[in-house]
Amino acid sequence: MTAPDILLTSPAVPIVARDFGGSGDPLLLLHGAGGNLATMTGLAAALCPAFRVVTVDLRGHGRSGDGPWSWEEVLADLAAAANELGLLRPAVVGMSLGGMLAAQWAHRHPECPGAVSLDGNPTPSRADQLAGMPPADAASELDRLREVFAAMSAAMATPMTVEQVEAGREAARATAQRYGGAEDDWVESFERGLAPYPDGSRLRPEPDLTEQLRLAMESLDLVPVYREVRCPLLLVLATEDLPEQQPFHELYAAYRHGLVERIATVRNNPCLRVLPLAGASHAMVAEHPDHVAALITGFLTGAEAGAGAGAGAGAGAVAGAGAAVAVGASAGAVVNAGVDAGAGTPAPAPAGA
Repeated sequence: MTAPDILLTSPAVPIVARDFGGSGDPLLLLHGAGGNLATMTGLAAALCPAFRVVTVDLRGHGRSGDGPWSWEEVLADLAAAANELGLLRPAVVGMSLGGMLAAQWAHRHPECPGAVSLDGNPTPSRADQLAGMPPADAASELDRLREVFAAMSAAMATPMTVEQVEAGREAARATAQRYGGAEDDWVESFERGLAPYPDGSRLRPEPDLTEQLRLAMESLDLVPVYREVRCPLLLVLATEDLPEQQPFHELYAAYRHGLVERIATVRNNPCLRVLPLAGASHAMVAEHPDHVAALITGFLTGAEAGAGAGAGAGAGAVAGAGAAVAVGASAGAVVNAGVDAGAGTPAPAPAGA
């Protein structure tokens, strides 16, 4: 049975959460851009034996209220939500956009027992992020990628007809079958992302918030966060393209290579652990939630045991779990981040948000 929604009123905008229970230490689980708390139901259930798991709809997503997007404001939402729910020193785990928030939470909360970022990296936006790619090629490919995002944003701003909404439900069911996931969870995630309007339904977040998100991620530099973080932080990195990223394979391969190079500059931080997950795409949470849950559990258990020890915190757990998890990349994106203008079915985002 799905946990009921909880409306939290202490954050600056109303935030909706679900408490999956569990007798372990508290864990706050965060979805990616264009997703919502239902996106994380499978992973939440897999984590419940070890943790008290709480998921939330980030502002502008799902059933939560609207408000301007800034890292400061959203992190304040999360702090207020944790306090209202009585989550004392929660671990924080996030996928994609949620992973960026998890890393920043860890940076701002050294008392945090541990945080995990599941491929929480901004979308490629600058030529200097693309290691080994000739500047002219990088500029051309980035322009082409921006055109895709512009078309996606325009489609999201267009109201969906009743027929398109039903096609979206069918696409969600098909995606669930492809991953071996629960159809009800995938359909709920799609429906939860719809906002009713007089002229039809539209996908959340709204176009203006989507633009704010894009700008916030383009200006985000997480390397200083990784350098300075003082609680155990695990970065799980995708190593393969999503199918939707295949037309941009050279760009994304160069971006992943550049990301590893940038993270290597802060590898001496004993609180930081990095795991490029063999065979895994940005959809790692949907591909194998049980395996990812084992990785998270192993790291946070080790992180908790060594939280005061500095060097080596969580390292053994990561090494063991990483050896056991070789995830096959066989499917599309995790969240419905756009609408195919022709068919009216969910179109996964080709980017890493």
